[in-house]
Amino acid sequence: MLAGLGASFAGAAYASAETKAGGEQLAPASGPSRLRPVGQKPVHDLVTEPRARVRAGFIGLSRGLSLLTDCLNIDFTDIVAVCDLRTDRAEAAAVLCEKKRGKRPAIYSGTEAIWEQMVDRGDLDVVYVATPWQWHVPMSLRTMERGKHAFLEVAAAITVDDCWKLVDASERTQRHCVMLENCCYSENALFVLNMVRQGVFGELTHAECAYIHDLRSMLFSLGTEGDWRRDYHWQLNGNLYPTHGLGPVAQYMGVGRGDQFKFLVSMSSPEIGLTKYRDVHQPNGGKHRDEKYLCGDMNTSIIKTELGRTIMLQHDVVSPRPYSRINALSGTGGTFFDYPARLAVNDPKLHGLEATGSHEWLNAKDLALMRSKFTHPLWSKLSEQARGGGHGGMDFVMNWRHLDCLRQGLTPDSVVYDAAAWSCLIELSAHSVAAGSMPVAIPDFTRGLWKTLSPLAIVG
Repeated sequence: MLAGLGASFAGAAYASAETKAGGEQLAPASGPSRLRPVGQKPVHDLVTEPRARVRAGFIGLSRGLSLLTDCLNIDFTDIVAVCDLRTDRAEAAAVLCEKKRGKRPAIYSGTEAIWEQMVDRGDLDVVYVATPWQWHVPMSLRTMERGKHAFLEVAAAITVDDCWKLVDASERTQRHCVMLENCCYSENALFVLNMVRQGVFGELTHAECAYIHDLRSMLFSLGTEGDWRRDYHWQLNGNLYPTHGLGPVAQYMGVGRGDQFKFLVSMSSPEIGLTKYRDVHQPNGGKHRDEKYLCGDMNTSIIKTELGRTIMLQHDVVSPRPYSRINALSGTGGTFFDYPARLAVNDPKLHGLEATGSHEWLNAKDLALMRSKFTHPLWSKLSEQARGGGHGGMDFVMNWRHLDCLRQGLTPDSVVYDAAAWSCLIELSAHSVAAGSMPVAIPDFTRGLWKTLSPLAIVG
């Protein structure tokens, strides 16, 4: 089934939601790592020439319009070009730029290959790829080959082989390939990351994360991303959307920087919810009545890291359950769970708290005190500017941070190795499910660099 995945999407339109995307066991054709080809250099510490202003282009102006709006509020960026198959979307983006900045970007639209012309321009520093998943890899590859940095939406790729293509291209061209995982920049994710780096959690042992989001109605909404995302439910039985939950947890644990994913086991519940919703509601006049869905309602994967830590990762978008990414972390010094935010610490008096022990969550006063001490400086710096931005402001913080790294010539907080490691679990979870939940090795996209790298620094 998975071997033909790429071919099944070969003719899909990149921005048109109406067009369909047509012991340890190693993942097929992948293995735990690959030798670095001659001439390629690592990009874990890639620095580039600083610049006064960052010139950006955007492909895909559904989700991309929100990203563009945030960028218009970042004063050191210029929106040079916009691209979408649908001319009305491209025109709307250009009008927005003109109103906000007084300058109209170049428009590319109308044909499926028009994005290539935009990417080939000589006056772009970075290209945002905010298109359906099957276009992320070809667009990012051409972007890097043409000397630009690629900022691509989640997930970066669907298959392990495509993840390796991104890694090799970034190393070969010495251009950044950054996955736009906005959840790494939420207030709580940055709060937990700061506490981790300052030792509040002690030695880390376990994390839990998820993407639990009732999308049943959206998955049958024509002309939206749900219209093409539904197709994956009849092609894969695994975790279709791992990075929102996993990205922050991977950064807490220093995955790729001192620790590394080793293997996973994955299992899925029966597929019931999406079929039942379709049969009861008969969306779009019953046009989907013959679709056969494969993906189980709940997928649960357990990841083991090289340091022996464990991560529970879940995916469920078809059950009547409130939104949650779980966002949980445990260590010898404390435990955090999100939705709602709760914190317990091993030694409350060490932090000047009223709590007497770790058998109950901190009260509101104690939690507020911990926030006053450990709110991430990046969130403190940008929260006012981010107010009203996408997804509670974390989109703005993410965009500002990544673009500021390009402006200063710094290495971004996540690079292509992170994009690949977090995204490859789509295919690997499906392999494990298909093999009766047998362990499946996770490739080391850093090719051993994780053993000597330091975890993320706290930046302000």
